[in-house]
Amino acid sequence: MYSANSHINYQLKIWLLILLSLIILIILVGGLTRLTDSGLSITTWELFVGFLPPLTNDIWLDYFNLYKTIPEYQEQNFNMTLDEFKVIFWWEWAHRQLGRLIGLVTLLPLLYFTIKNGLWVVKRYGIIFLLVCLQGFFGWYMVSSGLVNKIDVSHYRLSIHLFTAFIILSIVFWNFLKLTELQINQISIKSFFIKFFLFLLFMQLIIGAFVSGMNAGTIYNTWPLMGVSYFPDDSKMIEFLDIAVFDNPSIVQFLHRNLAYLIMIVYIFLLISIFKETNKIFRKPILIIGISLFLQVVLGILTILSGVKIIYASLHQINSILIVLSTLYFLYISKYEKKTN
Repeated sequence: MYSANSHINYQLKIWLLILLSLIILIILVGGLTRLTDSGLSITTWELFVGFLPPLTNDIWLDYFNLYKTIPEYQEQNFNMTLDEFKVIFWWEWAHRQLGRLIGLVTLLPLLYFTIKNGLWVVKRYGIIFLLVCLQGFFGWYMVSSGLVNKIDVSHYRLSIHLFTAFIILSIVFWNFLKLTELQINQISIKSFFIKFFLFLLFMQLIIGAFVSGMNAGTIYNTWPLMGVSYFPDDSKMIEFLDIAVFDNPSIVQFLHRNLAYLIMIVYIFLLISIFKETNKIFRKPILIIGISLFLQVVLGILTILSGVKIIYASLHQINSILIVLSTLYFLYISKYEKKTN
């Protein structure tokens, strides 16, 4: 249900647009937090504290001493100074504050619109707040996996955290589109193919999180081959029969590369189908998807060849947001038209 009141719909659009912008920002900051190895710098959850940054040297030392108790410091950063610690601390602190801000920007307007306009608001948008709360738990669940016996967080938990972020992003964007006056157009391509393309994108996000979580992008820094062969020479095909295959960094990078190739093939099928359509309105959005996909491939290759430089890896993640949002837009404006004889 949506209000017939255009003023209320306008307010809802502004709210969702602000929320969308904040989610994009936190995905960006979260990616940089991971790329700078900053995610374990705050070793406690601090659900109801931690709003203010350390204001005295003693507080800084307390945080630093807590960090010294975890394996990442003891095995990897044992020479780190307090000033160097402050750098990684600020990334994680900023990430957490953005999470809190998103929670407030979700909850307070949700309560306001519900009180003013009725329970239909919370029924329609309440799922966003629930997922935001769940995402906060997933964030700590991820961080906690790197505090004992490991110098990194679990790549499985990292993928859950990233996947949930994109689910929230997608729901907010889809609801924003519903409040617009976009025209829904008839298309001869079954929506299954568009949804399958979107499914592949989300699968790639998960595998990409595996790559990031295991630093798998640093294993093979050549393209198009992995070293001197197409398949990594430190692995065997039989490993695909074991679920532990996702713990092998080389194979995970191999999967990430080849899933990208599959996504491009499916996109080419969609592109050809769209250009056969008599309605030319679909051409612009499908070309935007194509341009962002091409850029994503280039950035992925540059990330690999550079040994995972932060600038390329960060842009690679940011561009994935554009691909997902443009695909959701394409799906929204298209409606399959059954052919009748």
